[in-house]
This record gives sequence, structure tokens and C-alpha cells, in this order.
Amino acid sequence: MKIFKVPRFTTQILIILFAVSSTNCSVRVGTNSHTVKTKQVPPGQAKKMSGQKSAKNYAPGHNK
Repeated sequence: MKIFKVPRFTTQILIILFAVSSTNCSVRVGTNSHTVKTKQVPPGQAKKMSGQKSAKNYAPGHNK
């Protein structure tokens, strides 16, 4: 059985090739140009979050 020895130079070349091949991947980091529409919270849910007893302040169409 013969033991195969890899020269140091070949190992270094393989490491460099692997490093160069992994840098070809591009990653984009930044803000999205799309504007996302947010839903308004229903008056009852807003009342629960604030802890108030009446949802009248959160209902824009109900003015009593």
C-alpha cells in the first residue's frame, strides 16, 4: 500500500482556489425599495393594548 503525499505548494494552491471561488458569491444588504402597506389596528385591539376602557378614541368614524 502506497501513501500519497501532497506537496505543500499544491495544498496552498488548493486553499487559494477555494478562497477565490467562495468570494464570487454576492450578498446584497440594504433597504428595500418597496413600500409595505401596514394594516391599521382595529379599535378594539388598540383599546386592549393601551389598557383603556373605551375604544371610542380609536374609532375614526364613530364620533359620539
